Amino acid sequence: MTSRIQLLREQSLAAINRISAERGLLITEFYKNHIAFGDSVPVQRAKSFRYILENKSICINDLELIVGERGPAPKATPTYPEITVHSLNDLEILNTREKVGYSVDDETRKAFEDTIIPFWNGRTNRDRIMKTMSANWHEAYDAGIFTEFMEQRAPGHTVAGYKI
Repeated sequence: MTSRIQLLREQSLAAINRISAERGLLITEFYKNHIAFGDSVPVQRAKSFRYILENKSICINDLELIVGERGPAPKATPTYPEITVHSLNDLEILNTREKVGYSVDDETRKAFEDTIIPFWNGRTNRDRIMKTMSANWHEAYDAGIFTEFMEQRAPGHTVAGYKI
């Protein structure tokens, strides 16, 4: 292993998993202020994606030849409040859990509390789907028969296919 690769490996291993509010703030900003109401939903989503790409931080670390991170820094994980929005309690759980925790700083909490949660509460894909489900389905869900229903993952992350 070259010294450059060794240094990059050490930097990667030393980076702390954390939640980044950047994408959540950008998607919220777009849907608050830049949406064209005559556009179809697919066009709105395409424009929101363009807005994120045009405005997100680009992470280029020293000595890297292949660059790019999901968030603004190594191991800074973006959120997708348009799918399901994390509550302040969710953020606290992520911040304090022992296995695969994600640090949540005060600035991120404040962004969620003041901007992201108030805008997305009741507007997420999860919220809209849950409104359409029957009372029987909700009873089964509350009993724990269904889990991971867009609670923490993007659509299609867990797909049973023909196994059920």
